[in-house]
Amino acid sequence: MAKVAFIGLGVMGYPMAGHLKVKGGHEVTVYNRTTAKAEAWVAQYGGSHALTPAEAADDADFVFTCVGNDDDLRSVTTGTDGVLSRMKSGAILIDNTTASAEVAQELAAAAAARGCGFVDAPVSGGQAGAENGVLTVMCGGDAGDFERAKPVIDAYARMVGLMGPAGSGQLTKMVNQICIAGLVQGLAEGIHFGKKAGLDIEKVIEVISKGAAGSWQMENRHKTMNVGKYDFGFAVDWMRKDLGIVLNEARQNGANLPVTALVDQFYGEVQKLGGNRWDTSSLLARLEAK
Repeated sequence: MAKVAFIGLGVMGYPMAGHLKVKGGHEVTVYNRTTAKAEAWVAQYGGSHALTPAEAADDADFVFTCVGNDDDLRSVTTGTDGVLSRMKSGAILIDNTTASAEVAQELAAAAAARGCGFVDAPVSGGQAGAENGVLTVMCGGDAGDFERAKPVIDAYARMVGLMGPAGSGQLTKMVNQICIAGLVQGLAEGIHFGKKAGLDIEKVIEVISKGAAGSWQMENRHKTMNVGKYDFGFAVDWMRKDLGIVLNEARQNGANLPVTALVDQFYGEVQKLGGNRWDTSSLLARLEAK
């Protein structure tokens, strides 16, 4: 059992922190900007909550962060009352935020200056994966820090891998989002085409899902897409944030991402339809609105 702090109790962080407490058996202190959410977490799982990130991190062996974006991350780590102001030497900061590789490298340097380790550890698997403790975790950092952190991360993951030095986890998450963007657009177009052709979509998916076209998205989203329901997971606003990070990194490293850039524009059109909080499969709604 370790002493753990968890900063950020959103739709992902809330259940992840819960797994650290229940499945991992760790002593967990949480912090959330909205104190009521932290109080609700303590009522559900036990543990304790702190009034600042720094207070939560005091004497912790492992400090987890899972917040919105680079600026939020800097605020809770290196900002006033950030965790790095109170982390003890030898502790490890593990960041589950989907953020830029640049901020991961900044935090690695800041943690090292404090005598602490750092692992960037963005996740994939969505809200359901977080709730069921079966996330895929892509890590960047020092191998020694990773080996110490992995048994703790295992509480909410089914796959944890070290991709390389600090920032490599974030870069791998970018690859993940690139692949998903094109895949969901293809699935949306396939369902749209099938409907226009007068086919029974359920029968179509039953057959093609067992072949080369099969995917997690097809298996888990085709039914809800077919009936025009888009409130099952990762929101369009979040995907656009992630794709913005991807496209910015591509501009810096020279990668050519024409499909990703196009799908990002399509999600912009979904937002104009009022679909900011619809899930990413709502690309079909854009096609059906034409």
